[in-house]
Amino acid sequence: MQEQDRLAERFEQDRARLRAVALRMLGSSAEADDAVQEAWLRLSRTDVDEVGNLSGWLTTVVGRICLDMLRSRTTRREDLLDDTADTDLPPVGATAGPDPEQEAVLADSVGLALLVVLDTLTPAERLAFVLHDMFAVPFDELAPVIGKSPDAARQLASRARRRVQGQSPTGDVDQARRRAVVEAFLSAAREGRFEALVTMLDPDVVMRADATAVSYGSSAEKRGAATVAGYWNGQAAEARTALIDGVVNAVWAPKGKVRVVLAFTVVDGRIAAIDLTADRGRLAELDVTIY
Repeated sequence: MQEQDRLAERFEQDRARLRAVALRMLGSSAEADDAVQEAWLRLSRTDVDEVGNLSGWLTTVVGRICLDMLRSRTTRREDLLDDTADTDLPPVGATAGPDPEQEAVLADSVGLALLVVLDTLTPAERLAFVLHDMFAVPFDELAPVIGKSPDAARQLASRARRRVQGQSPTGDVDQARRRAVVEAFLSAAREGRFEALVTMLDPDVVMRADATAVSYGSSAEKRGAATVAGYWNGQAAEARTALIDGVVNAVWAPKGKVRVVLAFTVVDGRIAAIDLTADRGRLAELDVTIY
């Protein structure tokens, strides 16, 4: 009991900062409290003698819990933003120090407006941005939380930062228009509307496939609108629009399992390139959210 009491007292020193992380990740006071409580349960079952930096360990645990909660959500975001989210947000804390009160000390205050902006990010982007930019978690510590390399985590945070600052992550078209182009292409492909496919493709469009995609029956490379349209005509029955690292593209996902990513290059409303990626290692590095 004495050990549990000591552990509980130590956990309380980090509670405010952990709740700040969870609140910025989830945008809901109730969910943030659930995430912090789950972190305590995990801590109580852990041999802390093997944990070198307990504050850092707790931060990554809360990050993983929040990431899982974001990925499993089925409720619309508007229903999750409660009335207290804005006033409940504590200031962004600095890294943990010897004085518990200083652990929740702020540089800025973030309100509901930022929570809405954060909701436009993919779960991995959001976690990378919140933990690194707001709570100074190093990329080498952040990377295992999202299951990516430190360089990939750095790219996710950079992309999220640009989007939070109002910059588009893609320079070809805005996301809404891009989605319309991708969905129109997939629809025409499924329905076998050859002429419609041709008009959606740049005359010099190129389609490339990696070795694994070729093993599934794709051609390594095809060029020209008529040739590429002919390949897709009557196809794409299992293709679905998806966010790939925060950018609208598509996936071939039979029975809901992603087998191939279709990355589109869109220029002036037409598809200029289609890159098919099926390599399992590469797919594992991508953050995929199917619509």
